[in-house]
Amino acid sequence: MKMNIGIVCYPTFGGSGVLATELGKALADKGHGIHFITYQQPVRLTGFSANLFFHEVRVPTYPLFDFPPYETALASTMVDVVRNNNVDLLHVHYAIPHASAAYMAKQILAQEGRDIPFITTLHGTDITLVGKDKTYAPVVTFSINQSDAITAVSDNLRSETLANFQITRDIHVIHNFVDTHRFAKKPIDAFKKVIAPNDEKIVLHASNFRKIKRIADVIYTFNKIQKEIPSKLLLVGDGPERPAAEELCRSLGIFENTRFVGKQQDMEDIYAIADLFLLPSEYESFGLSALEAMAAGSPVIATEAGGIPEIVTHGTNGFLSEIGDVESMSRNAITLLSSPALLKQFGKAAREQAKKFDIENIVPQYEKLYAEVLGR
Repeated sequence: MKMNIGIVCYPTFGGSGVLATELGKALADKGHGIHFITYQQPVRLTGFSANLFFHEVRVPTYPLFDFPPYETALASTMVDVVRNNNVDLLHVHYAIPHASAAYMAKQILAQEGRDIPFITTLHGTDITLVGKDKTYAPVVTFSINQSDAITAVSDNLRSETLANFQITRDIHVIHNFVDTHRFAKKPIDAFKKVIAPNDEKIVLHASNFRKIKRIADVIYTFNKIQKEIPSKLLLVGDGPERPAAEELCRSLGIFENTRFVGKQQDMEDIYAIADLFLLPSEYESFGLSALEAMAAGSPVIATEAGGIPEIVTHGTNGFLSEIGDVESMSRNAITLLSSPALLKQFGKAAREQAKKFDIENIVPQYEKLYAEVLGR
């Protein structure tokens, strides 16, 4: 049964945008018509597929508006895409403002006698951070409850949502996923040589450099690692904490052993050269970057926060520590990096764990939910 699905997401490097884009591409490969609706082309929406379409949300600017009304423009674009492309349902990723815009579009189309269901997927900070703000909470709660189905990317996020919002609908847990075949790449020797010219170990961190990612803990942990193990720190991504992170590396005298490479699209080549992945976040609803690293065979050193324990098994494919425990994280990292056999064992276990979240196992769960919502 082929469907036409409208996918609404943020087109950025964040986990929600990455997951939404990869889901859409996978669905298109299976023959479904996928219509992305957002303000610019998603960063992972590369290549050509006859089943993939991108609809740009244009927000006119007028002197009257201090803040352009994106939510209104988004709802109007959804209505237009549904009308003109025979869309069966809308799947919105990240509650704010996508769920409320979808509700508005649904009501407009209902006036025309057209019932368009919408599914809301909760990703993390739309619930745990932004959604809790009293400015947004009533609208977030209402629009989630008006969804025809709700999904969360981890058991932890489902629990957080139910604990903090008056949700009257069931929340389906459909975990984030990874294409394990895509990330099973052999390292490019020339690339690795640029980062680690003397065959040092490569420690990797990738994120959007927000406070919740605790970038300083990445650097403090690496500082302890490099004193014991010849190593380099590779930092992928960008965000508000980057200038402070660069300054911290300079003040610790380790800037020459670190490399800030900014936002990158071909992450599979980067994960392939990493020996270890650091994720000391204060909270992760799931930890998609950790899962991608594991798919590439890198063990993960992380905090026991949010949904991370759902993918990282302490002492098997990585190590978990309390938030802010730099001493524990660095000690665990040194244990792995100082033993090639143990590092290889953990890397193999990490890849096996990632296979449980392979795209081929997860995408059918979304297809089943779509069919249920459509009554097919």
